[in-house]
Amino acid sequence: MKLTIITPDKLAYDGDVTSVTVPGSSGSFQILKDHAPIVSTLDDGKVIIQSNGQSELVITIKGGVVEANENIITILAEGITEE
Repeated sequence: MKLTIITPDKLAYDGDVTSVTVPGSSGSFQILKDHAPIVSTLDDGKVIIQSNGQSELVITIKGGVVEANENIITILAEGITEE
């Protein structure tokens, strides 16, 4: 799957992933290969990115929107929290 995370300031992430967990407004959820098409608002929280089945990257966002369709995931985040 292809994941892109964009903020008003920059492109925060662009790459291939095996799963993504996002902080949905009604609770966090995971997106895997061939997920049904979805558009959801996001709360402040952690986006957990897994690639190659093992490596994990965590990016903390300040709200936004996620769209997943045909294994292309786009997250439009209001901002990224630096930790």
